[in-house]
Amino acid sequence: MRVAVVIPSYKVRSHILSVLAQIPEVVDAVYVVDDKCPERTGEHVQQHSKDPRVHVIFNEINQGVGGATLAGYRRALFDGAEVIVKLDGDGQMDPENIPSLIRPIQRGSADYTKGNRFYSLENLEGMPFLRKFGNTALSFISKVSSGYWNVMDPTNGYTAIHAGALSLLPMSKIEKRYFFESDMLFRLNTIRAVVREVPMKAIYGEEKSNLSILKVLRDFPAKHLTRFFKRICYNYVLRDFNVCSIELVAGLALLAFGSVFGGYYWYRAAVHFVPTPTGTIMLAVLPIIVGVQLLLAAISLDVANVPGEPLQEALEFESRRKGLKIPPQKVANE
Repeated sequence: MRVAVVIPSYKVRSHILSVLAQIPEVVDAVYVVDDKCPERTGEHVQQHSKDPRVHVIFNEINQGVGGATLAGYRRALFDGAEVIVKLDGDGQMDPENIPSLIRPIQRGSADYTKGNRFYSLENLEGMPFLRKFGNTALSFISKVSSGYWNVMDPTNGYTAIHAGALSLLPMSKIEKRYFFESDMLFRLNTIRAVVREVPMKAIYGEEKSNLSILKVLRDFPAKHLTRFFKRICYNYVLRDFNVCSIELVAGLALLAFGSVFGGYYWYRAAVHFVPTPTGTIMLAVLPIIVGVQLLLAAISLDVANVPGEPLQEALEFESRRKGLKIPPQKVANE
């Protein structure tokens, strides 16, 4: 398989050449996407990199890490890449992990792979405590919104994707900034792509992250909640209506009825100082208990519904066809 690497670049001038020097020979092409970088990283690469595999793409306006990555994806598809790796240019991701990252895709056991810094306790020694805590919380929220209950470390941007799966994604709708990695998981679930994780060790040096805790707390919860409801509607209402769908509908209905009914009689008893009959209490409590049990059963079925059959074999021809149909004028200028 032809392998390409996309490196979104913004304020990584001091690290980019070192990253490029470590790209292994298994990679056929490298696309450095200068996302309107004030340090002119793209020009720096053009002047100093002698690797013939390296190509520089310039975004006319800053689009964020997601927008820069998507520009590289489009160019890689246009050039016929079959496996596309996304690698940051700040030196935190070891390029030597690329062969391990793409191996599940090459073997046909995955459509999308991503690094997991939480697989080994030893790998966490260099990670700051705040990042450990934040990533653990975000991992659980991402499991709920994306449906990939088997995936940890969702904000890890060290990923690889098969061209067949990428060609099915609505790239114009994918989040272009820091929610990019989480949104990719949601989009991959909607096409039933298989996602696998590869253990890796993060490298922490003098680089500074552009993602602030304030942005995460302000923007991410609403985005995850929106993706969660969309996923439930796509998978259990529009595309299929199965046992999980029935449990969700019945569970929510019973929970809502019990809560409203019980709340009304609780308020009535509190205002008029009249004791509520036992039968009325049971009529409120029983639907709540049954509703919660049905929702727990639905969650269990959702966990078991993680995609397990790779798309790439059936879509290999289709991905090539769609890749060749991408108009040159839609590809960022080199």
